[in-house]
Amino acid sequence: MSIALDRCRFFLIYFLTGILGLAALSAEAQSNAASDSPYIPLDPPFVVNYGGAGKIKFLKAELSVRADDPATANAVRHHMPLIRNGLILLLSSQTDDTIHTLEGKEALREAALIEINRLLAQEAGPKVAIRDVLFNNLVMQ
Repeated sequence: MSIALDRCRFFLIYFLTGILGLAALSAEAQSNAASDSPYIPLDPPFVVNYGGAGKIKFLKAELSVRADDPATANAVRHHMPLIRNGLILLLSSQTDDTIHTLEGKEALREAALIEINRLLAQEAGPKVAIRDVLFNNLVMQ
């Protein structure tokens, strides 16, 4: 009876070890896949007031950046507070005239790209630059 019990325990331990090992490999693969993505969300979304004097207006922007190499992606993550500060200042300096047209939104996107690359060059060197800034969501009220 004890031999059968020992075999059962051995099988159970062996089985659970295999399951846990597979779960760890799966989690690592998902983590690597997420870190290999060229798109980096700038979370949480930006919420700023804009427009100067008069009625208070709000802008909510969800942004992602596109990095072509791991060094740039790491630099973006490392300097995220600096990047967020620069973007908050940029977004809050907008007026109705600058962002209520398609051309204005495109100009804002390009200005955000220039600002992020300026900050990255200042902090990480001139070879570190993102390729693009993308609006995932842009709400003005």
